[in-house]
Amino acid sequence: MSDSIDIQKLTKLYQGTTSPALDNLNLRVSPGEVYGFLGANGAGKSTTIRLLLNFIQPSSGTASIMGLDIVKDTVAVKKRVGYLSGEIALWPRVTGNEMFSYLGKLQFPDQAGDRLRLKTEYLAELIQRFEAEPEKPIGELSKGNRQKIGIIQALMHQPDVLILDEPTSGLDPLMQEVFYATIREASARGAAVFVSSHNLAEAQRMCDRVGIIKHGRLIHEQSVKNDENLAGTTFRVVLAHPRDADKLRANRALKFISHEGHTVVVQPKKTIAEALAVLSTCSITALTTEQLNLEDEFLEYYGDGA
Repeated sequence: MSDSIDIQKLTKLYQGTTSPALDNLNLRVSPGEVYGFLGANGAGKSTTIRLLLNFIQPSSGTASIMGLDIVKDTVAVKKRVGYLSGEIALWPRVTGNEMFSYLGKLQFPDQAGDRLRLKTEYLAELIQRFEAEPEKPIGELSKGNRQKIGIIQALMHQPDVLILDEPTSGLDPLMQEVFYATIREASARGAAVFVSSHNLAEAQRMCDRVGIIKHGRLIHEQSVKNDENLAGTTFRVVLAHPRDADKLRANRALKFISHEGHTVVVQPKKTIAEALAVLSTCSITALTTEQLNLEDEFLEYYGDGA
């Protein structure tokens, strides 16, 4: 089965700049996979999404969605994609119902009968599930309720690919749970989901795989579910002398995850006994064993803030 999203050496250099906003990105997302795209502000996440949707065009490289070229086949691509912007701007005087009707006519101009009926039923289900208020003008809604309308419009046509930028922004915890369940359903029917997020706990809970982007370059990818690194024994160590962190970082028996103040997070590269022997050479005020969090993994690559 071919990839739903296939990005090959995609690069974007904005006019008047010397460093590319996106630098030779290679990335694939399979049908049914939920892929988390993580990075700090300005890392290249939004540029990647704008390129995929042909809002801007690449300086070099290629990408395809459902086998369709993002530039040459942009109209056909948009029929296969559900998109939620991170800075969603909806018509303020239009109600949610009016917007859904308009978008439905754009999305399904030639559909009728059972297929259209099923999509209409799914829209009604989404409205009920998210407790949306589609009868009100969008400009009168709270941020959370506007976000619900944005989520519903991305999902309503049951697309093959979902591209979602900070999708749970403004949602309360209960609605976040509804969103996660809905994404699991979309994944189960074979939709590929590409999620840009700053919320690491959300990414760890929702995603099958994550990629970390920094200065326009993909610097790390890993599986999240059933990942041995995330599931393995992890030590959170509080050192009496912060300078001991450098000694632990250099030791080959340990995988160094993060360092903040007196606290370091490490994993054994080989046996737990070897790791404990190394730790015993430092003056330690506290030591706990825990499961590695995606945030710690992220900090290994982003902790210096650079």
